[in-house]
Amino acid sequence: MTEPRKLYVRSFGCQMNVYDAQRMTDTLAGHGYVETDTADDADLVILNTCHIREKAAEKVYSELGRLRKSQEEAGRRQMVAVAGCVAQAEGAEILKRARSVDLVVGPQSYHKLPELIAQAEARGSNRRAGIVETEFPVEDKFDFLPPPSRAAIAKRGPTAFVTVQEGCDKFCTFCVVPYTRGAEVSRPVARILDEVIRLADGGVREVTLIGQNVNGYHGVDAGGRDVGLAELVRRVAQIPGIARVRYTTSHPRDMDDDLIAAHRDMPALMPYLHLPVQSGSNRILAAMNRRHDRELFFAIVEKVRAARPDIAFSSDFIVGFPGETDEDFADTMDLVEKVGFAGAFSFKYSSRPGTPAASMDGQVPEDVKSARIHALQALLDRQKAAFDAACRGRRFEILLEKPGRFPGQLIGRSPYLQSVVVEAPVEAIGTLALVDVREVSTKSLSGDIIGGEFFAGNVGEKRSARQSEKVEA
Repeated sequence: MTEPRKLYVRSFGCQMNVYDAQRMTDTLAGHGYVETDTADDADLVILNTCHIREKAAEKVYSELGRLRKSQEEAGRRQMVAVAGCVAQAEGAEILKRARSVDLVVGPQSYHKLPELIAQAEARGSNRRAGIVETEFPVEDKFDFLPPPSRAAIAKRGPTAFVTVQEGCDKFCTFCVVPYTRGAEVSRPVARILDEVIRLADGGVREVTLIGQNVNGYHGVDAGGRDVGLAELVRRVAQIPGIARVRYTTSHPRDMDDDLIAAHRDMPALMPYLHLPVQSGSNRILAAMNRRHDRELFFAIVEKVRAARPDIAFSSDFIVGFPGETDEDFADTMDLVEKVGFAGAFSFKYSSRPGTPAASMDGQVPEDVKSARIHALQALLDRQKAAFDAACRGRRFEILLEKPGRFPGQLIGRSPYLQSVVVEAPVEAIGTLALVDVREVSTKSLSGDIIGGEFFAGNVGEKRSARQSEKVEA
């Protein structure tokens, strides 16, 4: 019997890469590979990369250097593959810059991994002839990806990402996604529902529907009808066992009335909305080609809060975009003050080769970017701390996900994605529990479970049974 080969996959960047990494693992599982937790004892190492920020790409090259040094010290040969968006953007340049790489594969081609690995193995130690596969294939990779096994689903825990849409047609001037992920494409409704049903059967209780522009989703259902994200969320929430639904990442232009109504009408749709705005300055938003202004963002926030009063917002911000003045940055700070966020991601503008912003006049000095990012992040941190503090004394459901640091502890996730520490038996993982929040720290909440009966899918099954007995494609 052939001994299984060990696979190590490390992902950089977004939730889409987490999902892609899992699908790569599922694909290779049928070809004799088993996961390992460390790169050092792996036969195959895959770095699944992100190209959104300059530092993300540099981290990949740093890791490749570490891998090469480790191989030399151990005197052993590993196959190394670079996948994802850096692979798509830089292609053969990776082979020139990192001689330890055998294979470069873009995010639309990883369903070809088994055959590409076989080709690389056939070339042996001739790494200068490494393989590059970065074409956008005619076939849909999702048609060729095997589903995860029940054991793999159970190992990954009670939450899961599900890609429903890929690519983007917005062409923000700072963003490489349209060039690395391609044009906007939505998966058919039936394929998504089949995937979620399999996940639910394996113990998943919460799914996050993901896409580069997820609320631009428009897939075709079994009847040939065009379905938007709001209707897709409704159908996913009807699947028995699924208690919670989230989606990310959104664009303000695609936040339509039907999706806002879904937040009002669907308890399973969590009251936490990630809605990137990037800047509070209309002048900078126009330069970014965001196709919305601050007034539209304010209007959306107001409509969503009217529909779902307990909702909280998170967002993305870029500071130091070319041409950003002190007045433009003040507009961003003003927007943050007026909206109030429960969480956010803020970044210094990073020039990405090939994007329109990279050649714009008015590049902002690094020290100015640093001062602005520190001021913005301090404000966002204060807002998050205030939101967390306001949760003390609240009662809400948490999904118990994993063991805590100490025996008898579990960590769950609140509706607002906060970590919540409770005392509960390990058998309760995968269930929902009603919790009174009693303490708040910088990284987590802690609380007391109300009641104490746990069984798999307890709240989720009851809720799903009330919502529907049938799932339509």
